[in-house]
Amino acid sequence: MDGFSIIKEHSKESRQTSSDKTRACQWKVLILDEITKKIVDSTVNEDDILNHNIANVERIEERRDNNPGIDAIYILSPQPHILDCLLADFQCGRYRRSFIVWTGLLPAQLSRRLDVFKRQMGAPPELLLVNFYPRESHLVTFQDPHSFLVLYNPLCNDLVERHLRTLASKIASLCITLQELPKIRYFQPPDHFKHEARVLCMYLARFVQEELDGYRNWDRSFPPQTSRPQSVLLITDRSMDLMAPLLHEFTYQAMAHDLLPIKDRDDGKLTFHMTINEGTANAEEKDMEILEKDPVWVSNRHQHMKDTIDKLMADFQKFIDQNPGLAGKDASGASLNDIRNMLAGLPQFQEMKQAYSLHLTMAQEAMNLFQKHKLSDIASVEQTLATGLDEDRKKPKNILDQVVRLLDDPDVTETDRLRLIAIYVLYRGGMIEKDLSRLLWHASLQRSRDSLDQATIEHLELLGARPFRDLKEKSQPLPLLFEQNTKSSTLSDEYMLSRFEPAVKLMLENLCAGTLDPNLFPYTVPPQNAAEESLAAQGSLRSAAPRWASANRRQTENRQRIIVFVAGGATYSESRACYEVSEKHNRDVFLATTHMVTPGKFVDDLRMLKADRRRLALPMDRPPPKAPAHLTERPAPPAPAPGSAPHPNHLHPHHPGQPGQRVGGTGGHVPPPRPQPPTKALGAMSLSSGGGDGSRPGTSGSDGGKSGKKDKEKKKRNIFGIKK
Repeated sequence: MDGFSIIKEHSKESRQTSSDKTRACQWKVLILDEITKKIVDSTVNEDDILNHNIANVERIEERRDNNPGIDAIYILSPQPHILDCLLADFQCGRYRRSFIVWTGLLPAQLSRRLDVFKRQMGAPPELLLVNFYPRESHLVTFQDPHSFLVLYNPLCNDLVERHLRTLASKIASLCITLQELPKIRYFQPPDHFKHEARVLCMYLARFVQEELDGYRNWDRSFPPQTSRPQSVLLITDRSMDLMAPLLHEFTYQAMAHDLLPIKDRDDGKLTFHMTINEGTANAEEKDMEILEKDPVWVSNRHQHMKDTIDKLMADFQKFIDQNPGLAGKDASGASLNDIRNMLAGLPQFQEMKQAYSLHLTMAQEAMNLFQKHKLSDIASVEQTLATGLDEDRKKPKNILDQVVRLLDDPDVTETDRLRLIAIYVLYRGGMIEKDLSRLLWHASLQRSRDSLDQATIEHLELLGARPFRDLKEKSQPLPLLFEQNTKSSTLSDEYMLSRFEPAVKLMLENLCAGTLDPNLFPYTVPPQNAAEESLAAQGSLRSAAPRWASANRRQTENRQRIIVFVAGGATYSESRACYEVSEKHNRDVFLATTHMVTPGKFVDDLRMLKADRRRLALPMDRPPPKAPAHLTERPAPPAPAPGSAPHPNHLHPHHPGQPGQRVGGTGGHVPPPRPQPPTKALGAMSLSSGGGDGSRPGTSGSDGGKSGKKDKEKKKRNIFGIKK
């Protein structure tokens, strides 16, 4: 989709932070931490940073030489151990002056510790609210795959408020980056939803409102004036639609993520392992990155797989026709494998090969699995169960027989059988427990009462579904939140397998039509009059001509922005739905979520919803990270000149406490005015090595020099003022 891109905006904000502070043509070093490096790297190429008078990019947790002749720009996450690393730099005078940028508000008790070192700062600390990962032009994730377990596992209840406040801070950061102060509406499940987590969206919405109100009080110019209608933030969670993460989806992106081993890295990047130049002497295995700048990927990811394959083959034939040197080759009627073999024989077109080999391989492997595991038959039954209507738009008959027939089929995988049973349970609105056990037995899944497969189905109750009903109770599916589109249409067989529409799409359609139920989606701050909601849906203006004049900041100034946040993970079908509503209703719809969820991950997470906390390995349960010990080591004394002996008096080390002597370890810190209370880490992060190469003048590489002797004096005081 053309127009505004959150990737470009995120990249612009990140690059501008360093360029604004290097306009005096002085070299500076950029210091990042583990988290901020991933965030910056997600949208900014390091070469782009180095082109703005940045001599090197280094990690604050790693060994670095002192460079008192150069200034430093720090972009840091507001965590206690990161502040400890920063103060250690100040203590040893590592750089001449420091310009500090936080990616979130620094808690008051940490800010007071930083105030002691004001003289070493070139300017007051600033805020750069980009603590999220833009994956696509209108898709943002927080790369938090543990969120689902924290929100819905009853044994994690004591973590929920802290987690929701962290999410609220990141959602507010996204709104601020978009320069939007939206109306906030949240999913309030109807009364028949009895699960404990039904209040999650309400609390999260309130926390986001608090964050935005606080920021507006701090920055009175926010939001800038614009001719766009006021934006809307819709907060929902995974429990609003349990069908979407279970169904097979046959658009290219969703199908590839469901069936193929695409790796979703914690830095937000996607990779697919494949063999390039297969069948030639130059064959090699490689992790290919799936890039947003790849036009083949962007133009095809939301297309049905059939259309994607047709487009790939047509594009390849067009390429052959436009290159006279390839006369005699013909891609018409060729299979995907045939085209891959043709590509392998075209070494002179390396760039074109890279662009198409990845997608031809992914499409071929996905279609092989589609045929091998009879996904067409499975999807036909799934669509009937999910929509409540068969392909003729009529109430289905003998649907259980169709389900049982698939459970008997040896070509259907165990995971697909479990998904099908879960969909059937949702369709029925609960089953008699013995009947569920019989289905699991028939599917050759684990058959004991305590089996993980049966527990997986039972855990749907924690998300508002009803897995069981009493023997005498009539089967009655839960009422639909939104009516599915039941209008007759002439769909081909392939598209008959894509009749289901995610609840997110139906919610957005209702919002754009001005008919979204205020009882189902109440406001955090109700509109002053009933007409206000209707005017917003029609695109009324919220202000006069813009006075904020940042050049070329908004290319689509008049499109209303809608931000959808899905706590607990969003699906690729929901991402596609947001793009479709954007195009249909001339809006900019952004999907934000804790993480992207595939059917396989959703089933795995369901299975763990009552697991002991110790088995979950949650980052929030890990010990708070600490600043590396090497940051407080004293530098090694300079080596004597060759052929000269040191003076005897120079052999005696300086002792702690001597006037004017800066001490390593824990003794050289100027204590703050008064003792500080203990602090808690915002999230535990593992430290890893790696960093810049020190290729620019006046800086060191990430390896640093050899470390000196540690201060052997007994530690009398904790340098960072934190109780251990």
